[in-house]
Amino acid sequence: MKTNPNPSPTHAKSFARLGELLQEINIAMLTTVTDGDMIRSRPMATQQVDLVEGVLWFFTASESPKTDEILHQKQVNLAYASTEKHRYISISGQAKVIRDRTKTRELWKPTAKIWFPLGVDDPSLVLLRVEVSAAEYWDSPSSKMVQLYGLAKFALTGKASGALGENVKVEVTPHHS
Repeated sequence: MKTNPNPSPTHAKSFARLGELLQEINIAMLTTVTDGDMIRSRPMATQQVDLVEGVLWFFTASESPKTDEILHQKQVNLAYASTEKHRYISISGQAKVIRDRTKTRELWKPTAKIWFPLGVDDPSLVLLRVEVSAAEYWDSPSSKMVQLYGLAKFALTGKASGALGENVKVEVTPHHS
């Protein structure tokens, strides 16, 4: 997926904010669908956010249940949360399992040895590439006083204030590679 080549100023700002939030929140809950139509989620560390291409990269093991699930159903969801800052992201996309040693070396960090003790050349290490189809984020002020003010104002006037934060849907334009 590629971003809109001629975004409106509002879209460009929303897309930039999405990128900032993704850089802040590294762990996502990846949700897949089993071949028995059960929904499963597990934590995954984001290795790279490429908003130019609309792609997120992860490391995974070639023989994990998630790789089998993605072979049967490519549609996935990634949920990110920073509860202390009241920021949340939901991303829908298409996942692919990829074996690419050049890209793996580019993304490799020593901390990945915890899961892949043989290092970057571990034969079970593969990449999970998620092409973003749609994204939505919730970004609320972290100050409890600001939130309480916003709730009080809403209760008294019936009008939402920016103090409650923002909920933004970010559109992406299909890109065929």
